[in-house]
Amino acid sequence: MSAPVLETRGLVKSFGGVQAVAGVDLSMPRGEIRALIGPNGAGKTTLFNMLTGQLRADAGEVRLEGERLSGLPPHAVWRRGVSRTFQITATFATLTAQENVLVALYSHEKRTYSLLELGAARRPQAEAALALLGQVGLATQAERIAGVLAYGDLKKLELAVALANRPQVLLLDEPTAGMAPAERGALMALIARIARERGLTVLFTEHDMDVVFSVADRVMVLHQGRVIAEGRPHEVRAHPEVQKVYLGEGD
Repeated sequence: MSAPVLETRGLVKSFGGVQAVAGVDLSMPRGEIRALIGPNGAGKTTLFNMLTGQLRADAGEVRLEGERLSGLPPHAVWRRGVSRTFQITATFATLTAQENVLVALYSHEKRTYSLLELGAARRPQAEAALALLGQVGLATQAERIAGVLAYGDLKKLELAVALANRPQVLLLDEPTAGMAPAERGALMALIARIARERGLTVLFTEHDMDVVFSVADRVMVLHQGRVIAEGRPHEVRAHPEVQKVYLGEGD
């Protein structure tokens, strides 16, 4: 078996007297799409924040292809190939869709930039930004200001920004939050297609179980900071403790 792309060992994070994450072990091979589910307050976002360097773990470690990421700042984790989207879209509202992607491309290249550079035409980066927008279905929206885009298009733009980093691992924190049911399925199908094409390893949180069980290769369930179940979607759906604490199908 090949070495995992993303791995955690014994991750722990406490806030005051409460353990938000309590010894989580995670091992993901290249190309896997895994859902991380659990009730509100289960520790999902805290775990994501430790994976991306936004929170320092109290104990344990995070590794990317064997390289230790624990202790690195978020920009260093990003540049090593871990991209993330957020529950609330995090784009520059006053820049165009293309300019938002350009910012990410320049960051990946470790370059500084000015607004004049973002607006310059006929650059290889501009073509790369357009290509990424095309992949997520936003080619016709390239010149529109992000602040006026429809909510579903903002989610697609955030995905294009994450892909501009040429990531090995893509972390999606509730990627379909706030979207209509039909839009949720379409966005996750798009994400799954791009992940398969690129060989991306994807970890996503999601409350819509139809989305989870239709897209994920494997599902991990957190409850009070601990992993209570992990496996194929049908295995997790049938797990008695998961049914009791999360799916609401137990006694």
